Amino acid sequence: MANWLIDSGVSPGDRLPPERELCGQLGMSRGELRKALSALEVEGVVERHVGRGTFLKSDTGTGAGTSDQSFIRHLAEITSPHAAMMARLSLEPELAGHAAIHAAPRHLAELRRLGEEIRAAKSWTEYELYDSQFHELIAKASGNPLLAELYRIVNEVRVSVVWSRLDLPVDGPPSDYHSFSEHDEIIEALERRDRARAHTAMRDHLKSVRATLLRDE
Repeated sequence: MANWLIDSGVSPGDRLPPERELCGQLGMSRGELRKALSALEVEGVVERHVGRGTFLKSDTGTGAGTSDQSFIRHLAEITSPHAAMMARLSLEPELAGHAAIHAAPRHLAELRRLGEEIRAAKSWTEYELYDSQFHELIAKASGNPLLAELYRIVNEVRVSVVWSRLDLPVDGPPSDYHSFSEHDEIIEALERRDRARAHTAMRDHLKSVRATLLRDE
């Protein structure tokens, strides 16, 4: 995939061809392509936007950005899927607890909107994009920039070592997927400013995700 980007003539900021076309050009299945795109997204090579497509990221130069990407790749190489999920369990319930106190009304409104988008996702790729935005917003709403940055690092490693390795069907999650009601419980706890409930709701949600995604670990 990386070699194709070099030889394709695609310029920074350009949108990549549709998945079906890319699968034909690269001789990949759709599942293999999505794993490759997820890995490139973690490395900062591409960015994906729901409803718009996948884009080659604009040049950001060298220096801190390059070092940061190398750091994420190194962490992904030494982190198991189980360790990635344990890191989430150690960090995200605390972030949810802080967000219950510090989240602004605009954060809560956006979380409600994202919850609806997650439930309406037509593919697992779309689900993952909205789900990542949901959890990232809770981290930002915690009011602690350092913890939010730690979340970003953990999430990028998690996408690389857990999500990108999954063999997911083309169709999106079923209508009764467990995360939908779990997200609703998190949002309600935040809206009620109930710190303990938010902490518990996030912990229970992540345990459920771990049991679903890592059942063979």
